[in-house]
Amino acid sequence: MSDARQLLGMKGASGTSSIWKLRLQLMKPVTWIPLIWGVLCGAAASGNFHWQTSDVLASLACMLMSGPLLAGFTQTINDYYDREIDAINEPYRPIPSGAIPLWQVKVQIWVLLIAGIAVSYGLDLWAGHSTPVLLLLALGGSFVSFIYSAPPLKLKQNGWLGNYALGASYIALPWWAGQALFGQLSWGIVALTLAYSLAGLGIAVVNDFKSVEGDRELGLQSLPVVFGIERASWISAGMIDVFQIAMVVALVLLGQHFAAVLLTLLIIPQITFQDIWLLRDPVAFDVKYQASAQPFLVIGMLVTALALGHSGFSSAG
Repeated sequence: MSDARQLLGMKGASGTSSIWKLRLQLMKPVTWIPLIWGVLCGAAASGNFHWQTSDVLASLACMLMSGPLLAGFTQTINDYYDREIDAINEPYRPIPSGAIPLWQVKVQIWVLLIAGIAVSYGLDLWAGHSTPVLLLLALGGSFVSFIYSAPPLKLKQNGWLGNYALGASYIALPWWAGQALFGQLSWGIVALTLAYSLAGLGIAVVNDFKSVEGDRELGLQSLPVVFGIERASWISAGMIDVFQIAMVVALVLLGQHFAAVLLTLLIIPQITFQDIWLLRDPVAFDVKYQASAQPFLVIGMLVTALALGHSGFSSAG
């Protein structure tokens, strides 16, 4: 189990001397899943994805760009700039343990970034975009990743701003990429997914509980540090629930009543698991909470995307 956690980049991983396992751990494959899913949601919302070879291959390339390449870049650069915090919270990680030299980490950062940008440009060529939308999204997302982790801005120092940037990167950005690849990225869908990303802010707070000791020692103003663990857990739960319920209201207003009912049914178990795990002890049960509740969140995203594509809202505005 500890070997699997090491490969996925999860807390509690075992050590390894394999340079490729270390590189994979820096990229945290477990974090790729929501971005890959976000691309799927965007493709569904476009209403123009078809189960034909060219579309499937293009979507897989977009998932590769969003997940392994650019999310891998984000996680690697975050570990590079967080090496002092990780030395306190997770000293077994590749950089603070000394298992991988810093120069190799820098090479990995550049390789992943350049490869991700190259794939985005190739996707724009495939889609025939007159404006390189995918390239611009890749560049913008990479810039947000950099200022999230790197001084002097280091957005993650601010619990609200940093967590929203993280939430939007995991929900809105891959959704935009998938939708722009197969259809039109409208201002309406941009606004709606940015609002949906406020639920992602709540999810991002959950990731801060495991780092509260190091964050407090190094002066990072994460929400668990600012408000305390108990109040931050309530803030996290509230953000997740309120903005999903707002999405239910939006679906009702768009006439997508069946989707609104489905989304409501998917929110109920999330609230239940919040009471069982998140609000009881977020530090001890953060992994159990995410494993039990987040599948319902991501399925709800797909339900919402399909409904938006069916309603025609995604191409309006």
